[in-house]
Amino acid sequence: MSGPMFLGIDGGGSKCKARLANGNGKLLGEGVAGPANVFQDQLQAPRSIVESAQRALASAHLPDTDIKKLVVGAGLAGANIPRVARETEEWDHPFAKFYVGTDIHIACLAAHGAADGAVIVAGTGSVGYSTINEISYGGHGFPFGDKGSGAWLGLEAVKAVLQADDSLAPETALSRASESQLAASGLGIADAMVGASSRDYGALAPLVLECAQRGDPVALEIVREGAAYLSDMAEKLLGTSEGGLCLLGGLGERLQAWMRPEIVARVVPALGQPDEGAVRFAIQCYDG
Repeated sequence: MSGPMFLGIDGGGSKCKARLANGNGKLLGEGVAGPANVFQDQLQAPRSIVESAQRALASAHLPDTDIKKLVVGAGLAGANIPRVARETEEWDHPFAKFYVGTDIHIACLAAHGAADGAVIVAGTGSVGYSTINEISYGGHGFPFGDKGSGAWLGLEAVKAVLQADDSLAPETALSRASESQLAASGLGIADAMVGASSRDYGALAPLVLECAQRGDPVALEIVREGAAYLSDMAEKLLGTSEGGLCLLGGLGERLQAWMRPEIVARVVPALGQPDEGAVRFAIQCYDG
């Protein structure tokens, strides 16, 4: 191919998605690999980035050696931590160019295009961002923050199940659901989750939502608390702009049912996906 090829990387706590495009943004290929949260695992993230790039090249029927020609714009979970961003920028990468941004920045680029607006990403983690003055909230990482995220829902479920097992909290349908998924009970659940990652806790989030939808009081309380936090975050973000709000990530749409109606009324569909925003980021940063 003549001209540079641009690779957009959307690196999150559960997966890393690469989007290969030409200078006009035309899709050439895509690839998906493992997690790429540079705050939580600075060894795994680079491996996932390279692997997703290789798979995108293969999808475009291009050789692996073309990896050294790629201009990469990477929107990475955890890159909002200044130290982590600096260390990631110093990575001895295999690409022609490698520009580091945050996952929330590329998500906002894609969601609103050239217009002002706000986004909340609720997936494995959670974070909010507004294009006005580039204000962000949350994004503190698991387990310190990420309230309303999949990882947070899973952690709260484990805590509720263990307390219920000790008869120190109400019984909950989460007990049977988590016991079935983890093939463990009682202290065996604590043992099963020792050293678990945010991704592991996030895998329990669907159980919390399912139990809440069936009316389990404990699961409902967890989901409502997470949704209230996201509503509060949305209110602050919307106060910075007249634009709309996009709810992104695997949980964004599912949690709308428990968020405040006046917030949900300002939710608009995203114009594009985060990996598309990462390509735009790469093109914007490219200096030839």
